[in-house]
Amino acid sequence: MLIDDRKKLILKAIIDSYIDTAEPVGSRTIARKHGIGLSSATIRNEMSDLEERGFLEQPHTSSGRIPSDKGYRFYVDQLMSKKELTPREIQQIKEALKMRIGELGQLISQVSAVVSDITKYTSMAMTPQMNKSVLKSVQVLPVDFDKMLVIVITNAGVVKNSLVRAPVIPSPDSLQKLSSMLSLNLGGVMLDNINIDDLIQKMKTETNLDNETAICIANGISDCLCQVFASDVYLEGTSNIFNFPEFRSVPKAKQFFDILNTKKILCAMMRMSVENGGIKVRIGTENEIKEIKDYSVVTTTYVLNDQIMGSIGVIGPTRMEYAKVIASLNYIRKAISKELMQIMELGPGGPR
Repeated sequence: MLIDDRKKLILKAIIDSYIDTAEPVGSRTIARKHGIGLSSATIRNEMSDLEERGFLEQPHTSSGRIPSDKGYRFYVDQLMSKKELTPREIQQIKEALKMRIGELGQLISQVSAVVSDITKYTSMAMTPQMNKSVLKSVQVLPVDFDKMLVIVITNAGVVKNSLVRAPVIPSPDSLQKLSSMLSLNLGGVMLDNINIDDLIQKMKTETNLDNETAICIANGISDCLCQVFASDVYLEGTSNIFNFPEFRSVPKAKQFFDILNTKKILCAMMRMSVENGGIKVRIGTENEIKEIKDYSVVTTTYVLNDQIMGSIGVIGPTRMEYAKVIASLNYIRKAISKELMQIMELGPGGPR
């Protein structure tokens, strides 16, 4: 359905105004504030036509118009002005990435907080199920007379640990040799190809570990792998929703926090981003998940060696400042991907 340039100009002015004020927009407001050189009567006629075509809606309590989901979609695809991050915002992101963080979850959580601060919406981030990741190293450290700490590090800088008990703890020198053997045998192996039973036999034959101690250490490695496989969802800026008048009522606020407290919904939202790649904008009823059909969700993915490692995004009202959100996520996805490459090359917490 074609829309002429005059209608595009009016529709953009209405949506820009509504995003800014949350107030239904009338023809006089457009004529007075946006300087498009048309009379109120002409603008009113064009607004009626845009409403008939499904781009605008008229609330029952107002003579003004508000955008429909279809209107927002047209705006995002064709009308909105591109935005760039400010130098201060870029510096915020760089500072977050500069922190001496050696674990992927910490990195993503920190960057998610910056996304929330810059966009003023609730940010979400997910580390994916990483069974296709590659193991980088294994460390086994003595902790107490009956405890050892097993540490597993992947090529993406994911660090997981498990505290295990054993009746006999090998000497620090023996554990160092064991760690070297495990790293040599498992380094470069895809996580879902690691066979725990074979690992127990290797530890017994190559390091003379007794069967019970070998099983304890293998169980620790298995526990670390299970932690890596599990997807983590991070939320930041959950109270930002109260900045928007349409969500200050108790029922609307409760609905929003119910969504945030349901991990199944959050994971489903973020996995859609992983499946699609790039930057994905889902507006209101475009969302396949019925619980979020009153919201907009904008997500993107971050990659390592062309493999999608996870996703990050925001959820907020359909009256969202899409240009700012897209600019933020576009910059951040590139920054995270670059940081992951450095982590892989230098190791977690390595020098910059």
